[in-house]
Amino acid sequence: MRKPLTMSAVCGSLILLSGASAMAADPISTDSHGTKGPERTVGAVAKVSYKSSGNSSSGGPVASVDPNWTPPPCWYAPEWKAGEFQKFRDRLYFGARHDPDAPRDALKEMSDENKGYAKDNYNVDKEKEGMWWGAQFSADATVAEQAKCNKAPFWVKNGETPDVPNVISPEILAGLAYNQIKVPGTKVSLAPDGPSKVNLPTWAWLDKGEFKPVSVTASLDAPGLHIEATTTAKPVSLTLKPGTEDAKLLPASGACAINDDGSIGEPYVKGEAGRTPPCGVVYQRSSGNGTYNLQATATWEITWTGTGGAKGTLPNGEYGNDQAVKVEEIQSINR
Repeated sequence: MRKPLTMSAVCGSLILLSGASAMAADPISTDSHGTKGPERTVGAVAKVSYKSSGNSSSGGPVASVDPNWTPPPCWYAPEWKAGEFQKFRDRLYFGARHDPDAPRDALKEMSDENKGYAKDNYNVDKEKEGMWWGAQFSADATVAEQAKCNKAPFWVKNGETPDVPNVISPEILAGLAYNQIKVPGTKVSLAPDGPSKVNLPTWAWLDKGEFKPVSVTASLDAPGLHIEATTTAKPVSLTLKPGTEDAKLLPASGACAINDDGSIGEPYVKGEAGRTPPCGVVYQRSSGNGTYNLQATATWEITWTGTGGAKGTLPNGEYGNDQAVKVEEIQSINR
């Protein structure tokens, strides 16, 4: 896991501090929800939590078909009550002051910021009226991605949503939930039994119930604030790749549709080797002493709904498995 450049809710001047300086103030940690930031001995007031429905215990995460789409790397959310924020800033500055490698100009900026916060006593007298908001990061956010959320901590009244980029929202939660979806594997049943035969159809199928929609709800709660989004992955097709150019796919696109009962293709019935299967492959050359690597990849349609009637779509996801297929020439006897 890559270490953040600095702590999650520290302003721009703190970014100038070395990693050692930041660590001296608050060690970096990763919580169970994938949110990364300072280890808050006084506690962050809001973290993203997840609840899944239908997630597979044996499959894996879907990968976006859009190479340009990634889950949100950072966002702003409630981090501290007023008294906790005061303790956090004091501890932060104390640790940096005792780090011999901390840049002096950065420390001065930190000091000036603390004076700015202290001018209003960190809003401690408004403890029940609002919270200090700061940046939070996904577990795999890069240093460059973290720079998208470098705004200094700011005060927000309870029940209000700040008008700043990357503020926590149903859409951000939907993207975070996408990253938590786990779908079943795609190892297909193949028939007839034993090695496949050259120029004879190899049937491929998945039994009903194997593929069902799965969803993950991501939510964040704080005083006067509740935001959530449920992201749902619905299976739409299974695509076969035979592992060799010497093969013909059935159907020709290689995309086998999902049946109404959740099955894919059709189970092979003994004696039907010569019939064309709705999902399968015809190998046209023997695999010799080796095997072909048959790939079966499921495509999942991704949609989401969220607080306040928000909804939308995200890029389709894919997840697949490989399996070895031995292909033999048909043996004939000449008399």
